[in-house]
Amino acid sequence: MKQCCENPDIHEALLSSVMERMPDENMLIDLSDLFKMFSDHSRLKILYALYLGEMSVCDLANMLEMSQSAVSHQLRLLRGAELVKFRREGKSVFYSLDDEHVAQIIHMGMSHISEAIV
Repeated sequence: MKQCCENPDIHEALLSSVMERMPDENMLIDLSDLFKMFSDHSRLKILYALYLGEMSVCDLANMLEMSQSAVSHQLRLLRGAELVKFRREGKSVFYSLDDEHVAQIIHMGMSHISEAIV
């Protein structure tokens, strides 16, 4: 292994253990892309609203004071990242979080920042 720092005190066993458990580069890129979905303020507001309950595009647009097309664009990105799903009811389309994992990410993030504020 190439030594990259001046400190010769390398912890070989620890490094070996960590390197064996590190995901491959493609998996880390996918994880990075997932977190990018949470980095946009509008998308995060949509996700949090859907964390609280299923909503239509029209309801989301009114709540966020955004156009329906802007909300639809963000929802399309969130669907592509498998963070939200939709169902049709007549002419209306209702969105919700894709699964419990998404709700857990939102809940854990809110718990983390709530602790930091106190």
